[in-house]
Amino acid sequence: MAIEITDANFEELVLKSDKPVMVDFWAEWCGPCRLIGPIVEEMANEYEGKAIIGKVNVDLNPGVSAQFGIRNIPTIIFVKGGEIADKSVGAVPKGQLTAKLDALI
Repeated sequence: MAIEITDANFEELVLKSDKPVMVDFWAEWCGPCRLIGPIVEEMANEYEGKAIIGKVNVDLNPGVSAQFGIRNIPTIIFVKGGEIADKSVGAVPKGQLTAKLDALI
């Protein structure tokens, strides 16, 4: 299960993580976000112990969304060592996301 990431815990869970992190920026009203949601959940199970996979609701967490310049959703960022290593915008195939995450593990 993907973890819920908020403005309050973003630094601790994402920037200070010793594992690669994949963060899905999404919103309830976003159709493409609903398409990619199940893929993010699948990946959370598949990468358990190897990477952190979480979701940020942009409506509830405007601070971290603004900090990373999230203008379109879904946007998925890949973080390693506290730095953004890669990014994906829009509903993309699972293989594209796994390839980006695998490159960081």
